[in-house]
Amino acid sequence: MASMSSDPAHRVQDRRRRSRWRDRRRELAGLVVRRVAIGLPMLVGLSALVFLLAARSPFNPLAAYLGAGYQWTTAEQRESLGRALGFDVPWWQAWWSWAGDLLRGDLGWSRGYSMPVSEVFAERLPWTLLLSGTALALAIVLALFWGTVAGLRPGSWSDRIITRLGVLVQAVPPFVLALGSVTTFAVILRWAPVAGAAEPGEPYTLGGVATHLVLPACTLALTQLPWLLLAVRTAVARARGSEPVRAARARGVPPATVVTAHVLPVSLAPLVTIVGARLPELVVGAVLVEEIFAWPGIAATLVASAQSLDFPLLAALTVATTAVVLLGSLLADSAYLFLDPRVSADV
Repeated sequence: MASMSSDPAHRVQDRRRRSRWRDRRRELAGLVVRRVAIGLPMLVGLSALVFLLAARSPFNPLAAYLGAGYQWTTAEQRESLGRALGFDVPWWQAWWSWAGDLLRGDLGWSRGYSMPVSEVFAERLPWTLLLSGTALALAIVLALFWGTVAGLRPGSWSDRIITRLGVLVQAVPPFVLALGSVTTFAVILRWAPVAGAAEPGEPYTLGGVATHLVLPACTLALTQLPWLLLAVRTAVARARGSEPVRAARARGVPPATVVTAHVLPVSLAPLVTIVGARLPELVVGAVLVEEIFAWPGIAATLVASAQSLDFPLLAALTVATTAVVLLGSLLADSAYLFLDPRVSADV
């Protein structure tokens, strides 16, 4: 009789569970539609703004393109070359042509690098993804560990030390951290290479790239660590007094199991949200770190395209960077939606 009575209850719970998942999937679909509806006009407007600002810039794009050879050209040669390169075209017409090519899968031609923009991306983007991905993974692992250590004992000496160090690092600008890392660990102590992804004149090897990656990745991770660490610490401190944790302790569950099975899962949802919110800062930090460490990523390309008024490359980099930030924010909110059932998708 007991099994017969429990079977309908089990089916009811199963139906409720499936219903909740269907509701979550509908909320996720609505979230994606809303973000796309907001993000696409934003990307269009941003790309047009890049062409407008570049056209209104006081710098001469032809002089930037020719470099030192500009002074040796005649006015007729400059006019002819400017017409051939499209410098005489109004900014809106240049943007319209670029946007049309983009819809056909053509990112345009980089005048500064004398190659298709797609090849510039293919050459530089993997290095930026390697640096940013390694730094973000390292920051998350360290934040989970030290944030849990601090949050399990609020007010203890370990909590005070970890929290104060986090606040201190949080106040230091990323470029100061990068310059300090280079000066301390590469120049003074000589524990790591100064710059680049390989020694000058040597090919890229797995060991060489890994050695050169350590210092910039640790520096970039350090720029993001305080926010993640403090978020985990707050979530763990709040979760340790929750009803599921108290019930697990009352049942005699080992402390390590309580932390891994009850405390850490609760702290993951705020961490995911903070990671999504920190993506713009991660991109900015990556640009600064790549420039200071001469890492062969997108940063040098972004700076060079801005200095040379390379419109197609500058617009493609700006749109791609913004799209990555928007996509990362969407993924973070989507994960948070499933990690915490109390959250609404009306964001």
